[in-house]
Amino acid sequence: MRILLTTLNSKYIHTNLSLKYLYSVVADSGLDVELREFTINNERDLVFGEIMRGGYDLVCFSCYVWNIEQIRSLCSDLKKARPDLRILLGGPEVSYESERFLRDNPWADFIIRGEGEKPFSQFCRELISGNRDFSKVSSLTYWGLDTVISNEAGSLPYMDRLPFPYTYLEVETDKIVYYESVRGCPFRCSYCISSVDSTVRELSLERVRRDIGYLMYKNIRQVKFIDRTFNYNKARAGEIWQYIIDKDNGTTNFHFEICGDLLDSDSFRILSKARKGLFQFEIGVQSANPYTLREISRKTETAGVLQNISKLMELETIEVHVDLIAGLPCEDYRSFAESFDRVYAVHPSVLQLGFLKLLKGTRIRREAERHGYVYRNKAPYEVISNKYMSAIDFVKLKMVTTVLDLYYNRGGFQRTLEFLIEDMEVTPFRFFERLADFYYSGKYHMASHKKEDLYRILYRFAMKQEAKFSGISTRAEHFLTLDLMDTLNPEVVRRFMEKGWELK
Repeated sequence: MRILLTTLNSKYIHTNLSLKYLYSVVADSGLDVELREFTINNERDLVFGEIMRGGYDLVCFSCYVWNIEQIRSLCSDLKKARPDLRILLGGPEVSYESERFLRDNPWADFIIRGEGEKPFSQFCRELISGNRDFSKVSSLTYWGLDTVISNEAGSLPYMDRLPFPYTYLEVETDKIVYYESVRGCPFRCSYCISSVDSTVRELSLERVRRDIGYLMYKNIRQVKFIDRTFNYNKARAGEIWQYIIDKDNGTTNFHFEICGDLLDSDSFRILSKARKGLFQFEIGVQSANPYTLREISRKTETAGVLQNISKLMELETIEVHVDLIAGLPCEDYRSFAESFDRVYAVHPSVLQLGFLKLLKGTRIRREAERHGYVYRNKAPYEVISNKYMSAIDFVKLKMVTTVLDLYYNRGGFQRTLEFLIEDMEVTPFRFFERLADFYYSGKYHMASHKKEDLYRILYRFAMKQEAKFSGISTRAEHFLTLDLMDTLNPEVVRRFMEKGWELK
């Protein structure tokens, strides 16, 4: 019995922690189990050919919104080529509406719903025994003789009993290493699948110290904690941060998703000791509209969150990514612009504009009709419009996102952006809105551009403002020059000056 654990990651540097857990729980079972990860950017024929050449009896896919459509197509072809091949699916994209998924996709044989370690271990025991009595496998949905059967969910394992995957697998030092110290989330945000089960289970501090100590010993470039709200327990978070600071190897960066309003004086006292580049935080503000926050059951106080983000930025050692979500209930275009301006005012390292996805299993998907949601039929089920914003509003926000990523999130334009926003006497959102209109009307979005050409495009934008703001392009040229000299290497700057500001 040859078994393949696989998935299609969104990028090469990403890895799949779930598969590593599954591999670890059966590594000593005697089964012939292989783990291989591909990406959504791999050629379809390459992935198909590699799986076919492997001669597997069972192929197990980890399914998410970013890969489910490609997995559907790939598995359909695999089943046509090898009717005897058994296909098992797991992951959030198939854990909800699993019976319907099997009926709609006859190439699929089994689905493990939710956490997979215990069911997968039970499943493999049935394979080893030869009995194949799948009724004994908890959380399994599968085909019976002529109907789909869903077994009841079993108890969840204690976190410390889960294996540390890198006991069995090599650490991939050229990729992001994902790590999990907590499962579940105490909060009930209506758009998040973590809200479906508010149970929180955590690894012991002793286990966390041992695990991340090993990863630091291996000089991993980045360890990304996938805990939904890492600092839900402030004291525990502080102890882990302190341990990392004490054992810092000078190389590894640790990424955490945190709740901004849970940071307190003890948190800042600890974090103030971290070297620059040791920590990276992702903080979901999502909206500054109090009606929106109430509607999505997000109990945060925006002013306090923004104040703490500002304090983090003042440390000048932690990269802070702040998230806003366009398309939440009760937030129209104007309200979103106000949320944007409030977040922009604290100058986060990165301001990420995401668009609401109505994920399977979430409350907001069940309430779609009440809010007038129109969303894409296929994953990732992104919003098209709702009763608060039209489809063209979302298109305009996508345009703003494009120029925000190019000119703010990528860095290198800080002085110029500050100058233009102040000199044009506009809010940050209105500035990026106007820049987006210019960028798209000039068809600059139709091609990729070198960094130095982005300076030329922004100069052209400044020239376009001359009719209303006399002399603005000359002043903008001064700040653009300072920015590009700080950002680009001297040889590129020299060539830029020889070529000048014309975009050819």
